[in-house]
This record gives sequence, structure tokens and C-alpha cells, in this order.
Amino acid sequence: MSEELCAIDVERATIALFHRYSRILDTDQLEQWPELFSEAGIYKVLPRENAVRGLPLALILCEGRPSMHDRIRSLREANIYNEHYPRHLVSNISVLGSSAGTFEVSSAYAVYQTDLEGHTSLFSTGEYQDRIVVRNGVARFASRTVICDTFSVPNLLAIPL
Repeated sequence: MSEELCAIDVERATIALFHRYSRILDTDQLEQWPELFSEAGIYKVLPRENAVRGLPLALILCEGRPSMHDRIRSLREANIYNEHYPRHLVSNISVLGSSAGTFEVSSAYAVYQTDLEGHTSLFSTGEYQDRIVVRNGVARFASRTVICDTFSVPNLLAIPL
């Protein structure tokens, strides 16, 4: 019974993490985004073609929270990108396995963007491949790999997917 409760607790913590992740990005609270990762957490975005072929070239790579904080700072102060409202939809969340307190989780995502004129379009679809650690009931990403279904994105890939 305790194993089942543990699995339920991990699933709840994981779903809560995914909800926080989407809410932070969708409400432009980007400064909170790095806190969803462990201190040495890794975030990368790969096109499916590269992932399938085992090619390491990433569209975005942040290694550790300091790198993530730098990315957000550059978005706020230096980068110019189209103003928009993102909407992250996550489904098919599956805990695939665990090892030494780290859980392998896969899910599907779709990100829509609405521009300032009110036009909404599908921006990106794909898969999240996550390694999640749960400490004291709080889940964080040890790594989040975003596998985009296509190499081509309609506009500049600025904020995290």
C-alpha cells in the first residue's frame, strides 16, 4: 500500500509541477521559471529530427539555474521579439519509471500564441521528456528536454516552451 501511495504522491507532485510551469509561462512570470528546476537543472529544446538521429544541437540550452536566470534577464532587457500571449496545453502525462529518487516522465504539449491584434495560432507541438526529483513533497525538474515536432518555428523562439 505504501508503494501505491508513494506513486500517487509522485503523480500529484508531478501534475502540480506541470501546472505551475504552464501558469508561470502563460502569465509572464518568467523570473519564477528557473525555480521549477533543481539548482543544476537542465533545460533544452531539440527539434525531433535531431533527437531521433542522436544529434545534440539544441535550439535552446540552459545548464543550471544561473543560465536560466541569464536567459530571462536577456529576454527582459536585450532581446526583441513579438509581443504575444502564450497558452501551454499539456496532456498524456506518463510516469515511465524511477531510479534513485528521480522519475522519468513523458507528456505531450501544444503551445498557442495570441498576438496583440487577437490572432491565435498554433506555435509548437511536441513532447516533454523530463527527469523529476521530489523532495519534501515538492517536485522540480532535474532536466526538461522539449522535443519539438518540427525544426521550423513560425517566429523567434524566445520564451521557454
